[in-house]
Amino acid sequence: MCGIIGYVGPRAAKPLLIQGLERLEYRGYDSAGLALLEDEGLDYVRAVGNLAKLKQAAKSNGSASSTGLGHTRWATHGRVSKENAHPLAGCDGGKVAVVLNGIVENYRELKASLVEDGHTFSSETDAETVVHLIERHYDGNLTEAVRAAYRELEGHFAFVVVHNEHPDELVGARIQCPLLVGVGEGEMFLASASTAFLRETRNIQLIEDGEIVSITPDGAVFTSVEEGPVERSVIEVDWDDEQAEKSGYETFMLKEIYEQPEGVRETIGDRVRHGKLLLEEIGLSDKEIRNLRRIVILACGTSYHAGVVGRYVIEEWARIPVEPDIASEWRYRNPVVSKDTLVIGISQSGETADVLAAMKLAREKGARTVAITNHMGSQITREVDSVLYTRTGLEVGVAASKTFTAQVALLDLLALKLAEVKRTIPPEEIEFIIDELYRLPEKMQAFLDGDHPIEEIAQRHFEKPFFLYLGRHIGLPVALEGALKLKEISYIPTEGYSAGEMKHGPIALLDSETPVVCVATDSHVYDKVVSNIQETRARGAQVIAIATDGNEDIQHHADDVIYVPKTPAFLQAALAIVPLQLLAYRIARLKGMNVDQPRNLAKTVTVE
Repeated sequence: MCGIIGYVGPRAAKPLLIQGLERLEYRGYDSAGLALLEDEGLDYVRAVGNLAKLKQAAKSNGSASSTGLGHTRWATHGRVSKENAHPLAGCDGGKVAVVLNGIVENYRELKASLVEDGHTFSSETDAETVVHLIERHYDGNLTEAVRAAYRELEGHFAFVVVHNEHPDELVGARIQCPLLVGVGEGEMFLASASTAFLRETRNIQLIEDGEIVSITPDGAVFTSVEEGPVERSVIEVDWDDEQAEKSGYETFMLKEIYEQPEGVRETIGDRVRHGKLLLEEIGLSDKEIRNLRRIVILACGTSYHAGVVGRYVIEEWARIPVEPDIASEWRYRNPVVSKDTLVIGISQSGETADVLAAMKLAREKGARTVAITNHMGSQITREVDSVLYTRTGLEVGVAASKTFTAQVALLDLLALKLAEVKRTIPPEEIEFIIDELYRLPEKMQAFLDGDHPIEEIAQRHFEKPFFLYLGRHIGLPVALEGALKLKEISYIPTEGYSAGEMKHGPIALLDSETPVVCVATDSHVYDKVVSNIQETRARGAQVIAIATDGNEDIQHHADDVIYVPKTPAFLQAALAIVPLQLLAYRIARLKGMNVDQPRNLAKTVTVE
């Protein structure tokens, strides 16, 4: 999840590009760069680290160039380095440069073909294939070169190109990643979000998937890759500066809940290609995978709940025993591990003190170690044998949302990879699950775009003194995470519990004032969940059920039902959590809470 901005017009581009990158830095801060079109050709300034490093590097560049590109990077392919920072140049004397957000899934095949043609690559990124493809197809018409390159690309991405033979033109294209046009007076912008240029213009034009746009100071020309010219109307945005930082959402947390389809899509990315799994980052040979006897998953908070989801999918698909454990407890247990144990540490920040200490201990005891983190170059990456990265971009809200669903998606991929190597499920079933996993982002988006009774439910219950969340099997970690979200941001005492265990204690807490939130999506334990629901209703509790589209039976057992799209039972966690995030959010807002900065909490816990 990177940030893109481009400018053409009469003014000096450099300060406008840097100003835009400041508003986009939430999308990535591993490195940043500029490409400015000078009289003698393209001039580049790139720096590793946050935007302050780029500003320092660009201080001595007194460029008066009025055409340029800017980029702030969230690393997905290739380490954090100056060579991998965008804009990326081609090999034709640096005449063409590109900035890209997203993932080119077929970059391996494209790169091999381009190298065979004599192209020289200078980075480890998938994005560099785009600039070389444009070089391959360029014959004087930049838009047509972009169109030809676009047709060869697979994945989800948005990119903008500058060429030194086209001094007043930028060309962009997108599919499933954000890119839009800013319309000024005699000047134009292209950016990942309108926040990047909102101080200069509030007029925008939207770019649809499969469209190419060419901007000059006089305006924008839109063409469909397959169907020719397209007309796009100009829309006026009425956000203020504070809203702009949040892309129009009232809080960062709400924005990040709605970013989940993109985060899951990016995390799956090129790890799934034509129904096949590519997960080389796991760092284990097929022989080592076949020799695994046990897996331990160590994490804290929300990441621990993702780890519990991981237990269910790995045990079901790969048939390897899995122990999810709280890192702060495991590290003091004198744990038993060996060389045939894989220890997975999950930390959104990569800096969680208890997880770091636990992973260091696991390595000392001879286990193989893998980290799942959202931050390239974080401390955990230096404490393990290999790293699997989620790709959600910066998460500002203290209460995690998009990082949870990305962690779950990555654990699903890991479970499938283990199953594939161990041959514990048939290839055709793996292909089916991969296809369904690939469709998760669109199902998440469909839910977020749909109509649901969450506001009405929140209105009825936001003043209740206690909530109970129940789930079984894959629904249990969803219930635990849903309960954590509510208590984190609304400060309402909330218990998350196994539905089967509820009658062994928590049922004593129920009365007519108690909302009971039950995860009752379709699964082999659905009937058991319904029985547990009936036990709560017999005590007068008010049941809010999360159920699968099409299940009318649940309406006989619950006071309220929130439906999520159909998906295989073992993939439901990433969908079923979304309504619980939104329910917690609405209740907290009705209580007037600051959901982005809950009291007593920090985004990264670096102490025991």
